[in-house]
Amino acid sequence: MPEPEIKTLESRVVYENKWMRVREDAIERPSGARGIYSVVEKPHFAIILPIENDRVYLVEQYRYPVGARQLEFPQGTWDENPDVDPAQLAAGELQEETGLAASQWTYVGFQYLAYGMSNQGYHIYLASGFTQQQQQLDAEEEGLKVVSMPMAEFVEKITAGEILDASTCNAFGLARLKGLV
Repeated sequence: MPEPEIKTLESRVVYENKWMRVREDAIERPSGARGIYSVVEKPHFAIILPIENDRVYLVEQYRYPVGARQLEFPQGTWDENPDVDPAQLAAGELQEETGLAASQWTYVGFQYLAYGMSNQGYHIYLASGFTQQQQQLDAEEEGLKVVSMPMAEFVEKITAGEILDASTCNAFGLARLKGLV
């Protein structure tokens, strides 16, 4: 038997900018108890696992919310076109952030980022067959560097807690569980 759904009594936007919207909903649970639920609305993004010849290509950039430079797979969304085809988004993000154009693409799957607080999810792609092109970084990506390392070193960095981006770790884990890497 399906679980009863929570009823939305009222919904209002409490914050909005070009990247996100925060909504606060007055809710009623199946028991009749009332409460509020805050939801961060953001468009889905693509994350790309650029792997070739046992080398992994990552980007390192300063992440303001945690106050540190972090290693992660190339990823992003196009704010001006949130409904873009995920495969087109993946190819564009890879080229923008790394300058790499890939000739081989494998769709790995879809996951939600944090569905306890947000509706945002991500499409995961494995890419290879690279040719080097020009990076086209956005202003928000100032200082972004491309980092290449052997697969074994990448796995060690995840295990040691040096790579902390959940979408990077989850995307790699799903690709590995599917036998793709």
